[in-house]
Amino acid sequence: MILANENFGKLQASYLFSEIAKRVNAYQTANPDASVIRLGIGDVTLPLAPACVAAMHQAVDEMADEKTFRGYGPEQGYAFLREVIAESDYRARGCNISPSEIFVSDGSKCDCANIQELFSEELRVAIPDPVYPVYVDTNVMAGRTGEAVNGRYAGLHYLESTAANGFVPPPPAEAVDLIYLCFPNNPTGATATGKQLRAWVDYAKANKALILFDAAYEAFIRDPEIPHSIYEIEGARDCAIEFRSFSKRAGFTGIRCAFTVVPEGLKAYRRDGTEVCLHQMWNRRHTTKFNGVSYPVQRAAAAVYTPEGLSQTNAQIDYYLENAKIIREGMQALGYTCVGGDNSPYIWVNVREDSWAFFDRLLHEAQIVTTPGAGFGSCGEGYIRISAFNNREKVIEAMGRIKAALTR
Repeated sequence: MILANENFGKLQASYLFSEIAKRVNAYQTANPDASVIRLGIGDVTLPLAPACVAAMHQAVDEMADEKTFRGYGPEQGYAFLREVIAESDYRARGCNISPSEIFVSDGSKCDCANIQELFSEELRVAIPDPVYPVYVDTNVMAGRTGEAVNGRYAGLHYLESTAANGFVPPPPAEAVDLIYLCFPNNPTGATATGKQLRAWVDYAKANKALILFDAAYEAFIRDPEIPHSIYEIEGARDCAIEFRSFSKRAGFTGIRCAFTVVPEGLKAYRRDGTEVCLHQMWNRRHTTKFNGVSYPVQRAAAAVYTPEGLSQTNAQIDYYLENAKIIREGMQALGYTCVGGDNSPYIWVNVREDSWAFFDRLLHEAQIVTTPGAGFGSCGEGYIRISAFNNREKVIEAMGRIKAALTR
């Protein structure tokens, strides 16, 4: 008899974005002529930067020639990409990260989910609320959370992110083992200062805990005082793994490329207290379950770091940040308090009512898709997340529709 993983039965309702898609599809079926503008999920809309396209074309041409054809590549990623990442994203910011500590993959979402395979089911896991659902749901699937009670899992320690703490939770008074942090934050758009990250690094080291730091949106940081990496904090190499993505950095949502940094000296512990090397464990897991990102995609990713690539991709990020400014200022003009949109592509709006009801209101009255905050956790109730990933004309039109719907 094939027994199922019964932990899947503990998952609450459906996955957030699947539920959104279900409601939008139902509305469009009932209203086939409606022109729906999507400001919900964080999918990019601008085409790939020309430098990346040119590099990919050249790599495809190489694959068509017997002399330059490549089959399986190194599972950890080609040296040309790992080396430029280490130099441009880390050493240039004073972070001591070597190419051998970088693992190229097909997405940060996958890595954030898969990394927890390295750890015991008995860990005390701390997860922010509101939070990107993947952190919670994958730990539920792994059997680390227990049952949900009143919307929260008994086995998780929730780090409440609210307006009172600027949506940057402080370390808890009690000890936890595994800590998920995401800055710039999804969904709130909040950023963490060096001082705030310093507190988390000190806490992790004092408690022999590990920080899983999701920096997928670091390229949107424009404030020079805001750290782009957890490794800008002294001592973080001893207690943190970092995830980054080309999805938002360079619009790779459709071709998939990301990377995870696991410092070579990072340790975990067996039950008897002896140390094990997490870098070696992740390398073993990575090489066992992953055959690497395709050569053309990695060449395109490396092109992001050329002068042309940096200029073009930064211009795209500035475009989305201008969209975010339009959205944030538009909602503020309507009397709503907002967070994010300055160092992040997301605007977190306090709508002062049930978030799913407000989502439905904007969908049915303005034909605008947003994301209800309740889908990110209990502390997200009363908020919506609006994404800046769309064309400028549609963003401007969307804000006009929202204003008309909310001022009737």
